[in-house]
Amino acid sequence: MDADMKFRALVVEKTADKQFVREIRERSLVDLPEGDLLVRVHYSSLNYKDALSATGHPGVTRQFPHTPGIDAAGEVVSCENGAFSTGDKVIVTSYDLGMETDGGFGQYIRVPSSWAVRLPEGLSLRESMALGTAGFTAALSVLKLERAGVRPGDGDILVTGATGGVGSIAVAILARAGYQVVASTGKSKDVAFLTDLGAARVISREDVAASEKPMLAEKWAGAVDVVGGTTLAAVLKSTKYGGAVTCCGLVGSPELNVNVYPFILRGVSLHGVDSVHCPRDIREELWQRLASGWKPLHLGQMVREYTLAGLEEEITAILQGGITGRVVVNLLES
Repeated sequence: MDADMKFRALVVEKTADKQFVREIRERSLVDLPEGDLLVRVHYSSLNYKDALSATGHPGVTRQFPHTPGIDAAGEVVSCENGAFSTGDKVIVTSYDLGMETDGGFGQYIRVPSSWAVRLPEGLSLRESMALGTAGFTAALSVLKLERAGVRPGDGDILVTGATGGVGSIAVAILARAGYQVVASTGKSKDVAFLTDLGAARVISREDVAASEKPMLAEKWAGAVDVVGGTTLAAVLKSTKYGGAVTCCGLVGSPELNVNVYPFILRGVSLHGVDSVHCPRDIREELWQRLASGWKPLHLGQMVREYTLAGLEEEITAILQGGITGRVVVNLLES
C-alpha cells in the first residue's frame, strides 16, 4: 500500500502557549508509528482515558501531535510476520494504543501484531467496540470474582458507578451469568436503563455511603467497584464473610483509607483489575466469553454511535460523568 496514502484522524496538538486543540486532519500512512501490523479501522469507542488524552492529560499522553483511541476494531491490511492474513478481522485494545501510540480515532493504525486478537465468532466489529476496553475490563472483573469462588446464589453482587461503560457492562454480564445484581448510581433517571440490563435492584450512591465505623453490616457476596476512595472502603466493610471485591477504577478517588478488619475478620479479598497488560491467554478467553455466554443481551441498547466529527461534545460529557452506556465511533463514515 502507498505509504503516502491519506486518511482521516482526530489529532490533538499542543500549542506554543501549552494549550491543547483538537481537529480532524488528513494524515498519511507514513506518519504512523512502527509496527508489523497495519489495520484499517472500522470502529473505535470513547473511554474516559481517551478524553484525558484528548485534553492533554500528562498521565496518559505526553507526545503531541497525537491521535487518541485506546480501542480499535477492523480488517488487516498487511502483517509482516504472518501472524494474520490480509482481510482478517481483529480487535486491538490495551497496551500503549491511544496513549503514546496513535490510536483508534484514525482510520488506520500500525501496531505490533501481538497487540491484536482475532474477532471471535458471535461478535461483529461494531459489537466488539460496543464492548471495547470497558467491556473487557468488566469481563475481567467478573472472571476475578468467579475465580475467587463467588457463585450465583451466594447473594447480592454490587456494581458501583453502574451507568458508566465498565459498570453497565458488568451489570449485564453478571445478570447473564446468573448473579443477583444490585446496581449503584448517582443518576436516578437511569433506573430503567439498569433494570433493562438485568439489575435486580438499583440503589443510590448514598446507599453505599462512607462510614467511620471499622465494620458495617454484611450485605454483598461480591462487588465490582469502579469508583475507589470512600466508596470502595465502604464496600469492603460491608462485604460478607469470604466475599470478594474487584477494583478497576478511580472516578471517586485514587485513595483508599480502610482498616484491615474486613480482611482478617471476614476473609474478604480485594482483587485489582488491570486490562492493559492482561496475559494473552486470558485476553483470548474473555473475548470468546464476551462473544457467547457473557454477551450482553441488550448490547445495542447500550450504544450511541458517532463519527469523528461528533466526538467533541462527547469528550466533554464523559469527563463530567455525563455519559450513560457506551459511545461507538464509526471510522468508515468519518
